[in-house]
Amino acid sequence: KQWYQRRVRGERLEHLDLLSLQRRRERYIVIHVWKILNEIVPNSVGMKFRKSSRRGIKATVPPFNHQAQGAISTRFESSFAVRGAQLWNSVPKEVRECQSLHALKVSLGNFLRTVPDEPPVRGYTTAWSNSLIDWKRGVQLNLGEYSFIS
Repeated sequence: KQWYQRRVRGERLEHLDLLSLQRRRERYIVIHVWKILNEIVPNSVGMKFRKSSRRGIKATVPPFNHQAQGAISTRFESSFAVRGAQLWNSVPKEVRECQSLHALKVSLGNFLRTVPDEPPVRGYTTAWSNSLIDWKRGVQLNLGEYSFIS
């Protein structure tokens, strides 16, 4: 039943050319990080970026004190500074190096259409997450012109 519900929901989203709520939220975060990088919005979380000719512009994930309590660890991992940097780093170099907001949105949209969007079904647990971060970690995808290998 869970597989069927996920499949039906995924087919509806695909038929309507929509992204799941989680994927839309992650898209917004990537766009916001681009705006921070390009100084369109203030960098209130102190994000840092580094540029390399091979990997492009990457965000630096802030370090974590591993001796902290579990609740603090969870909050740290879900903070914008960490999630934003991880999501930014999970999109291909071609997307991260867009020069205009419009070009970024188009390129990011094209990339997101190549990544499976399988939102979880309420009331069921899944073995994987639908996040771009987890797709990059756990799956090597053949995405045509895009690649998770960066």
